[in-house]
Amino acid sequence: MAINTDRAQAQAAELSSQLWSIADDLRGGMDANEFRNYILGTIFYRYLSERTELYMQDILKNDNLTYEQAFNDADYKEVVEDWSLEHLGYIIKPENLFRELNRKIVKPTNDGEKFSIEDYERAVSELTGSTLGHKSEAAFSGLFDDMRLQDTRLGDTVSERTDKIGKVIAKIGEIDMDLQDQEFDVLGTAYMILIGLFQSGAGKKGGEFFTPVGPSTLCATLATIGLDEAKTVGDCTCGSGSMLLDVRKHLTTGRVGHFYGQENNPTTFNLARMNMLMHGVDYQNFSLYKGDTLTNDMYGDDLKLTVQVCNPPYSLKWDAKSEYLDDPRYSGVNKLAPKSHADFAFVQHMVYHMDEADGRVAVLLPHGVLFRGGAEEDIRKWLISTVNRLDAVIGLPANLFHGTSIPVVILVLKSKRNGNSDNILFIDASKEFIKGKNQNELPDESIKKIVDAYVARTDIPQYAYVADIQTEIIDKNGYNLNIPRYIDTSEEEQEIDIAHIKHELEDIQKQKDELQNTIIDTMKLLGL
Repeated sequence: MAINTDRAQAQAAELSSQLWSIADDLRGGMDANEFRNYILGTIFYRYLSERTELYMQDILKNDNLTYEQAFNDADYKEVVEDWSLEHLGYIIKPENLFRELNRKIVKPTNDGEKFSIEDYERAVSELTGSTLGHKSEAAFSGLFDDMRLQDTRLGDTVSERTDKIGKVIAKIGEIDMDLQDQEFDVLGTAYMILIGLFQSGAGKKGGEFFTPVGPSTLCATLATIGLDEAKTVGDCTCGSGSMLLDVRKHLTTGRVGHFYGQENNPTTFNLARMNMLMHGVDYQNFSLYKGDTLTNDMYGDDLKLTVQVCNPPYSLKWDAKSEYLDDPRYSGVNKLAPKSHADFAFVQHMVYHMDEADGRVAVLLPHGVLFRGGAEEDIRKWLISTVNRLDAVIGLPANLFHGTSIPVVILVLKSKRNGNSDNILFIDASKEFIKGKNQNELPDESIKKIVDAYVARTDIPQYAYVADIQTEIIDKNGYNLNIPRYIDTSEEEQEIDIAHIKHELEDIQKQKDELQNTIIDTMKLLGL
């Protein structure tokens, strides 16, 4: 679990600032969204390299050997390679270690050792190649594909590309990242900051893979209340993996048996796998898949998840082919989300994969899912009356997300309602925000207020309301879940005292007349 300290946050912020300066060396032929891949890829390579050194230092300490000595000893080489593959999932040869690449840039011992971008290409290729045919192959395959070291936009010649990437490696080598001194957590935190930092300059779609800290923390907290650990955790549109990792922070023991996720964007899919590894998740403890969740469920039919969090793309258009009704995820309600709004298709997917014993879901969606008619109304009926999974509807403030200013809602779903199967909790937290320069923030105190209200599950005037499913949601409102139908947040107008106002106006006129007479008398004395 990450250690949330002022020192760690300060170091992470400083790292982000330094990395912006590195970005200047890559500006020119490519935009921020592209050169980010070189920076983050190099940070990740350094992380894997230093992880190798620390691991080898530990297992070879009783042999009084360095990694280089062991690797070059015929009696040890095969053993250290096997250990590295089994415990780390990959092999980085001593000559390919980040510090060696960096040394060739900063302090080459002779002319023949001068760094070339081809050294880096070979190092990355040999790392990923070492995983082929092994259990770790899926975790590392294509992981550095977005770091295109032969891209002519880095330079037309090997020399030009070498100069540009050499500067990046050297500057990343200057950053203080001591993994032995709790810096692993700082590195992970900084990595998340970087994802947010660089996506903010990537246009409207830059935030598709990154959920802001406040909403992510709230979803993770709501989905883990009362859980010490989770056997399985999933996110069917996992983006950078930030929400998956947030779940672990909010479990009492911080233990997750296995992480699952699916992501359609290949660049973001690679970021998610890097993020898992950089946060200390063993390659054997996560399974992330690349593909379209709605049309290709790569979880398989049998996977059931303890906790699911999700921030899917809002009102995504999809083809909604009639043949999808044969998919067990959608066949339960026998309705497909409309082509113009795929929101409920993601919900149906998550409901299908909920663990029956104690499955939980916290999903961020646009408000339209609460009241739109047609197929979406039928899905709401199924969700409430047939499977009875909807536990709470929580309205959040507007402008919390990069790229969209719309207010969103969190739907909390549970497979076991624990005595609440006859009601649904509504919370209006639309005013719980701190106004920011570009977007609003959901502060810690607001998150606590929402979570406390969810746990208490009692009526709070203008904030929370426990609605009876049969009489209020079904009979009175016909499955319309629009929050203002259940929580009145209007302010009572103050009664106007007409007589008092009339008296005040008369006093003002009297003062005005007296002042005017004073001015006239003064002007007469002055002979004007």
